[in-house]
Amino acid sequence: MAELYNRDVLDSDFFGPLWPYIKDVQVTDIDYNGRVIWITSINHPRYFVKPDRIGMKKIFVEQFSGRIANCVSKQFNRANPVLEASTETLRITIIHESVAKSGRTFCIRKSPPTLRYTREAAVAEGYCSDEAMDYLIDSVKKKKNFVICGEPGSGKTEFAKFLSQFIDISDRVVTIEDTREWHYGTINPGADFVELTVGNVFTYSDALKTCMRLNPGWIMLSEARSTEAKYLIEDWSSGVKGITTIHTDDVRKIPDRILNMIGDIRDATRLVNSVYEYVDVGILIKKHVDSNGRQYRKIEQIAYFSRESGCNRTTMIYSSEDGDIKTQFVAEEPYEEICKCL
Repeated sequence: MAELYNRDVLDSDFFGPLWPYIKDVQVTDIDYNGRVIWITSINHPRYFVKPDRIGMKKIFVEQFSGRIANCVSKQFNRANPVLEASTETLRITIIHESVAKSGRTFCIRKSPPTLRYTREAAVAEGYCSDEAMDYLIDSVKKKKNFVICGEPGSGKTEFAKFLSQFIDISDRVVTIEDTREWHYGTINPGADFVELTVGNVFTYSDALKTCMRLNPGWIMLSEARSTEAKYLIEDWSSGVKGITTIHTDDVRKIPDRILNMIGDIRDATRLVNSVYEYVDVGILIKKHVDSNGRQYRKIEQIAYFSRESGCNRTTMIYSSEDGDIKTQFVAEEPYEEICKCL
């Protein structure tokens, strides 16, 4: 994704009527569907704003698209209907009206270089139980591998950022992303880190193969989407630890989701046991709406993956319904255990 390097122009003149939402630290997403603007905020219900209410005219949408295209030196027209760009804290996607029949559409996702919550605040707000939070923090300190899953906008990256602060400061961390969201160095000042940005020339797979030459202790992959999942599992099998996110709606689906992304049936067959052996902890995060319309997020499931005596095991150890951690290590019976013998 192209980056907007000229930071001096990213001001109220550049963003026009959108500027109040850009500078509002509570706002996380600004979505325009060609008719109205939808605003997602941390502490308020998601709401819509009619463009004329804030003085946003059709000409502004066209000019805004043109400014973004000029800054990243990209064409934006019927032949090139998708325009993407980013800053240090914003991810901007614009879709041309030739393919967005409701009208020219844009989405602005904000990812500030800060942590949105503390451990105490997360537990107090019902993000997860106190015991579950202790388990996850302890798992980072014990250098487990994490896969965080959920739907788009559920807060997977935010929780990954939260967990990253518990990595030993002396461990070298390599972050791999197409848009700057981890902000690892800012969140963890004094840490040993390398930040890699991928794109058309330097892909996720390239980065995963290259970063092994950088002496990583941890690999933080912003999202496993496709065949790069193969290289991630191979990197983890070398002893390097890591955290990544994927899209799925149940922690028990994580192994199959990873294997499906690998694509090549031979590679998937070869790595199926490695997935269970080197993916340790799976976390499902879901977005909810309370009775007042306010959005909130919570950890729904935690599972532990393992390979023992020729069996690949998925052990469900936490459900938000009861809030207790139940594992084969601390309880006589696991919450739920699924075994695949291969």
